[in-house]
Amino acid sequence: MRNRVAIVAGATGLIGREVVNELLARQNYGKVIALVRMPREEWDGACIQLQTDYSFESLEVQLEPYLPGAHLFCCLGTTIKTAGTRERFKAVDYEYPMRLGRVAESYQASQFAIVTAIGADARSGVFYSRVKGEVEQDLMRLRLPALHLFRPSLLLGSRAEFRLGERAAMGLLLMISPLLAGPLRPYKPIAAERVARAMVRAALSERQGSHVYTYDQMIALNE
Repeated sequence: MRNRVAIVAGATGLIGREVVNELLARQNYGKVIALVRMPREEWDGACIQLQTDYSFESLEVQLEPYLPGAHLFCCLGTTIKTAGTRERFKAVDYEYPMRLGRVAESYQASQFAIVTAIGADARSGVFYSRVKGEVEQDLMRLRLPALHLFRPSLLLGSRAEFRLGERAAMGLLLMISPLLAGPLRPYKPIAAERVARAMVRAALSERQGSHVYTYDQMIALNE
């Protein structure tokens, strides 16, 4: 169905870039909308790039023509170090996705896929995991026809910004990855490209209801 519309929030981030590239490489979508802070030259003419501040009002105005029946991919995310404060972190990782969810609900998007993180739990004592859990919990309370929750562990791929702590964790996890079996398998590192492909394939399945994907489910969607 070439008349499908895909909308990608956080399109210039590690997973968001891969989602846009995956969508553009397919024949399933007639329009790909990328929500960006700054347009990317390599996407000129390939997709519609919309600059947004993620306020509810701007999202409603910008996306209303595209949302009915659309597949919406939320790839927003930051770190407390990058954000600078817990409040700013929560704005990006909770408030922006919830605004997208409410707009998607109001204008009847058919599929909503979001990247959170392994360990997401609204009752967690860890601030990062708690925020991820809260956004999952509150999105599930909306009347979304289909909600796909992706919980990767450490992401493999080339980021625009250098994250020393993440590089160190990546090296360690790659060394011990073969030992991550049984209940530890969800903590295996995964390539951002594989997460993106899994998100697109999950949306194209047109499954209804809420679904959670950890490492094994994402790998299965890549096969």
